[in-house]
Amino acid sequence: MIDTAEAATSAAQNVVATLRKVARRDLLVITVPNLLVSDDDAAFRQVVCEALSRRGFAVSEASDGEQALEVIRHTQVHVLLLDMHMPRLTGLQVMEYMAQVPSGPPCVLMSSAMDEAIEKEAMRMRAYRVLAKPFRLSELSSVICGALSEVYNWTPPSSFA
Repeated sequence: MIDTAEAATSAAQNVVATLRKVARRDLLVITVPNLLVSDDDAAFRQVVCEALSRRGFAVSEASDGEQALEVIRHTQVHVLLLDMHMPRLTGLQVMEYMAQVPSGPPCVLMSSAMDEAIEKEAMRMRAYRVLAKPFRLSELSSVICGALSEVYNWTPPSSFA
């Protein structure tokens, strides 16, 4: 009997160890997705945050790349919306940091000064999408829902507009 109990305990410990190695997003059940909007343009950031909040998302915000990383360290974020040109750390630099995190959240890079080099670098860094500003909020919402669906198998409830 003791051998069986020890074997069961050992098996349970192995399962726990394996689960700890599994990507967090494989275990997530998302009811309200949390987004991070990082942009140094306060007016743009406020409009985007308010629009996404009205659509039912939980939204965190950051005014530069370093602040974005600080938010990510303390808050579970499901999708990052990153401006390319920000002080201290650019959107691509934040993405470079996130590439080191196993199964990190999908990143959407935004820029009003989009060029082919930025777009290629963003795709090399595995950006979910690259959006040129200005864009329609419906387009942004569609991209976010697509990322949540593909990465987390999330389906928006009927309460999401």
